[in-house]
Amino acid sequence: MPIYNKLVRDFIPQIIEKSGQSCTTRVLTEEDYIAELNRKMHEELEEYETSETADDALEELADLLELIHAATVFHGFSLAELEKIQQQKAEKRGGFEERILLMDVDDE
Repeated sequence: MPIYNKLVRDFIPQIIEKSGQSCTTRVLTEEDYIAELNRKMHEELEEYETSETADDALEELADLLELIHAATVFHGFSLAELEKIQQQKAEKRGGFEERILLMDVDDE
């Protein structure tokens, strides 16, 4: 019997049961939940980084976005608030479309 001990999407237990298998789950405390969200974000980021196709990369980005949404709500904010902050930062500092790599800054 495989041991997973990892955060999964809400419908995964039902999907497992519909396939004729059984599983054991538990509901995480708030402290454990944010730790598992963070761990899952790292896992999905690694999967994104090792994606071999654009379609695979898009799937992993969707997983990351879902986790970002969950973390946003966990911290007591709405998705609208998150998007507002993202937009404000883009207006003030720009985005990442121009692919600029800062090499150094002469502070003299």
